[in-house]
Amino acid sequence: MILSPKETVIAYRCPHCGSGIMSVVGAFALSGDLIKLKCSCGHSELQISRTSDKRLRLTVPCLVCPKPHVYTIGQNTFFSRDGVFTLSCTVSGLPLCFIGTKDGVSKALDEATEELNALLEDAGLDTLDDIKEHNDSADPFDASIDDIIRYTICELEDEGKVKCKCPTTAVADYQFEIIEDTLRVFCEKCGASVTIPMSDTAMAHDFLMSDHLELT
Repeated sequence: MILSPKETVIAYRCPHCGSGIMSVVGAFALSGDLIKLKCSCGHSELQISRTSDKRLRLTVPCLVCPKPHVYTIGQNTFFSRDGVFTLSCTVSGLPLCFIGTKDGVSKALDEATEELNALLEDAGLDTLDDIKEHNDSADPFDASIDDIIRYTICELEDEGKVKCKCPTTAVADYQFEIIEDTLRVFCEKCGASVTIPMSDTAMAHDFLMSDHLELT
């Protein structure tokens, strides 16, 4: 397959059935509001949309986390011919999405399959469904509470769902600290903060499901 300068191949793995979904995406298709790459099983989809500054926002299903990851990249990166650009899970480090040429993406997807199979074997799991069950009952691949908190704050910030006292034109600087069994999320710029009970990993996973943060 020979791609035009404004085409690229993108692929992800369905967390439900394990299939690799690969498709060509062109600049013309991206002129619309939203592109959805759906798995034939009907249980997952990758979404691509434009941001107000003409970058691309990718919402990618995750093999481990209960929520998809949101990434924002430039169009030059998206349509680059320099190798394969990989987007990974911020908690487990597993590669989730591959962007580049057909041959490069196919190879990256195969290598990711080998890595996933090795990880399943090491964890004593058999299928992707076992990952989800393992994730519900324990830390996903020994991810620490700090990793879960950092992932959640980054995801919410990328989605514009963290609010503080900073003006809308300012760039906030969100940090966190854990004092005994309490999580404090704060903005270094304006000083706004919120405290959340965080005594064990179960509560950290509850925090992972948050849909917004309001710092006052």
